[in-house]
Amino acid sequence: MFALAERQRQRRFRNEIPANSAPESRKVAHFLHIDVRLPKNASAIKGKDREKHTSTVSPARAMVRQRQRPGRVGMTDSKRRKSQLVADKRYPTKGKPAAAGAKRKPAPKRKAPAPKRPRRGGPLGWLSRFFGWIFGLIWGFAWRIGMIVALLVGLAVALVYSTLPDVTALLDGRARGSVTLLDREGDVFAWRGDQFGGVITTDTVSPHLKNAVVATEDKRFYYHVGLSPRGIASAVRINLREGRGPLSGHGGSTITQQTAKLLCLGVPFDPEEWKSEAAYEADCRRGSLWRKVKEAVYSLAMEAKYSKDEILNIYLNRAFLGAGARGFEAASQRYFGKSSAQVDPAEAAMLAGLLVAPTRYAPTNSLKRSQERARVVVALMEEQGYLTAAQADGARANPARLSEAAAAQAGGYFADWVMSELPDYFGGNTTEDVIIRTTLDQRIQTSAEEAMRFVFQEKVRDGSKAQAAIVVMSADGAVRAMVGGRDTKVTGAFNRATQAARQTGSSFKPFVYATALELGHSPLDTVVDEPYCINIAGSGQWCPKNYTNKHYGRVTLAQALKDSLNVPAVKVAEAMGLDNVRRVASDFGIDSDLAAGPALALGASESSLIEMTGAYAGILNGGSSVEPYGLTELHLQGENEVLMATGTGIGERVINKDAAAQLIWMMEKVISEGSGRRAALPGRPAAGKTGTTQAARDAWFIGFTADYVTGVWMGYDDNTPLKGVTGGGLPAEIWHETMIRVHEGTPVNPLPMQAPRQPKPIAQPKPQQPKGGLGQAVDQLLRDLFGN
Repeated sequence: MFALAERQRQRRFRNEIPANSAPESRKVAHFLHIDVRLPKNASAIKGKDREKHTSTVSPARAMVRQRQRPGRVGMTDSKRRKSQLVADKRYPTKGKPAAAGAKRKPAPKRKAPAPKRPRRGGPLGWLSRFFGWIFGLIWGFAWRIGMIVALLVGLAVALVYSTLPDVTALLDGRARGSVTLLDREGDVFAWRGDQFGGVITTDTVSPHLKNAVVATEDKRFYYHVGLSPRGIASAVRINLREGRGPLSGHGGSTITQQTAKLLCLGVPFDPEEWKSEAAYEADCRRGSLWRKVKEAVYSLAMEAKYSKDEILNIYLNRAFLGAGARGFEAASQRYFGKSSAQVDPAEAAMLAGLLVAPTRYAPTNSLKRSQERARVVVALMEEQGYLTAAQADGARANPARLSEAAAAQAGGYFADWVMSELPDYFGGNTTEDVIIRTTLDQRIQTSAEEAMRFVFQEKVRDGSKAQAAIVVMSADGAVRAMVGGRDTKVTGAFNRATQAARQTGSSFKPFVYATALELGHSPLDTVVDEPYCINIAGSGQWCPKNYTNKHYGRVTLAQALKDSLNVPAVKVAEAMGLDNVRRVASDFGIDSDLAAGPALALGASESSLIEMTGAYAGILNGGSSVEPYGLTELHLQGENEVLMATGTGIGERVINKDAAAQLIWMMEKVISEGSGRRAALPGRPAAGKTGTTQAARDAWFIGFTADYVTGVWMGYDDNTPLKGVTGGGLPAEIWHETMIRVHEGTPVNPLPMQAPRQPKPIAQPKPQQPKGGLGQAVDQLLRDLFGN
């Protein structure tokens, strides 16, 4: 077929060559290697000349050359302009003028334009043209604005990029340091401040933890440039569907954007500008439109400056995860007692689940809620291929649990008290990481908390708002346990053991009798319990009464204390001198503003539970004052130099040892025979004193064994009177339950008490003439106090 087409082409070409142009045509044909057959009427060319000017090429070569030429070569009649031959183009004739009357080569013909569509007429046409014009206007405006915005964003990103520091400077961004508290055995029991466990990276943490964070917070983290339009659109849709504003609630932020927010867009905390760190962080979390724009620019700059893993490193180290933990290493240590490199899938899921709401999902607040959130994270990890089905099933079947110390959450009130006793530069405002060894005994702390719960569950009516507090300490003032309220697992709550100043009631009476013993009186000395009134300047007559509204005649000092009689206590205080009583109480550590009048003897003054317990410790240790303490030594993390230390809380002697030993003997009778019998410990000697204030607004029981001093207070925060409660009732029972648990498994030690000698018979004085004036008044007072 190809050969046939070639022959037809050659035939057409031969027929177009005029007879009078044979030489010229033959030259062209020879040059083009085309087989040309001259017409019969070309008589000028004969024989060999005809053969000489005839040449043959293969059909394929001829076709290729024909395709290479832009147009078909042919000859026309005299009325048409001859086309310029290829040979003429290659070898132009020099010096020959153009033939006269030669026509210029016409311009190549243009392709005829397609016929225009007829415009649609009528209203529809006008409307179509109008909207087309509007669209064109908007498009032209939009792309120009887009170019300007892109240029401005690029400049902003470049500016932020130039301010970003090295990534290592961003890993620990805390404005303050942390405080780690150790118990008396050296085990961690509490943390305060911003806890930072140390720098971690994506290479050092558990792969499960890294995968859990990415699966939960930003599954396209490794594929976007810092922003996720899909995520933002989804968040806006969810917010609108839930009735919130488009920027309220779900943010659709990538991990990069969240990291930018954690960095507060590069604005550091300035104590002079911000009232508190909380106010600073709240401003960093604002969700205004302008804030989102700046956050996006900062995120793009971070993506340009740092690698994906470096951005994730910043996030892993700075994220807040509840309970004061900053970063996943601190959170892992806080909740599980292990490094973040050792967490399993269930623990990793629980930690990652905290990111959405750290306080709400903190396992120390609600382990069940935290485990439910972790199940959601496990499902996401399985869905995205980070966990096999078997691993996911294992994580769901064995959810993460708190470490023993974290689960106990023991000593929250104690930790708060220790922190309050520290200088600010080592406590709440420290910029360093501080380690404090304390006096806390976690076994005793747990015993006190269990005793509190037991009594309120078993012996207090449901719905009661009554509160209680417990303090346990050694005789030297070392606090071993502290419970500041019924809710034992708290941090930063009102501590009724240290912060509540309440009237002490009859629990103050031991200091009245301590004054008498110090001044040489015996527990067996007597005083008359009878109706008694005192005229108080500016207040009128005051007549103290016993709790039973009865009087018992002549009683010993020991009996008066044992039965908590009010009239004898007031008489003894008046006889010993109120100033002396006030001095003894103050020297024992009761630093409150003590009452000036005779009501001092009945506990009209206010004091805190820790002060009162410390004062009783002074009685146990033989009569020396005590300063309650909880810190034994303090040093900075990573350093061995001790910056603060406390060896003992014992201070100066207040009363002599014999007086203290006799007072302990008197107080032992309170528990074994008197108003405090419900506090008795089977097989173990104990001493103490009940206390109930006017209208039963406060009820106390404070006592001790040879090993520990324990104080208990009970009452309402709003001073509502207790119903049917005295110091010898529920407070004594709480004390009993606490001491039973505290002494479990410990040897029985005797109290350091001393029984008094029997008093010698007192010779009857000879009758004396009545004295007038002051002397008679003094004699009458002494007879009223100690009889005839």
